[in-house]
Amino acid sequence: MVRQLSWALLACGCRMPSPIALPQEKMATEKPVTPTEEQLEILEYNFCKVNKHPDPTTLCLIAAETGLSEEQTLKWFKQRLAEWRKSEGLPSESGSVRD
Repeated sequence: MVRQLSWALLACGCRMPSPIALPQEKMATEKPVTPTEEQLEILEYNFCKVNKHPDPTTLCLIAAETGLSEEQTLKWFKQRLAEWRKSEGLPSESGSVRD
C-alpha cells in the first residue's frame, strides 16, 4: 500500500507534505482560477462523499486529478467548508461549539 501511494504521489508530481507552511504572500500572488464544470464535479464528489477535511496526501491526489494546484484545491475546500457550515447553521470556526 505504501509503495503504491508513494508511486502515485511521484506519478502525479505532488510534493510530500512538509511541516513548513506556505508563505501567505505566495498564496496571495496566485491568480484566481474558476474551476471548470468537470473540476467542480471532482471537487464536490470528494467533499461530499470522501472527506470534508482532506489530509495533505489526499489533497495532493485531488489536485492532480483536477489539474489544479494544491494551493487552489486547498482554498476551494476551505471556502466550500465555510459555505457548508453556514448552510448547516454551524459556527464559522471549527472548535467554537458552545454549550
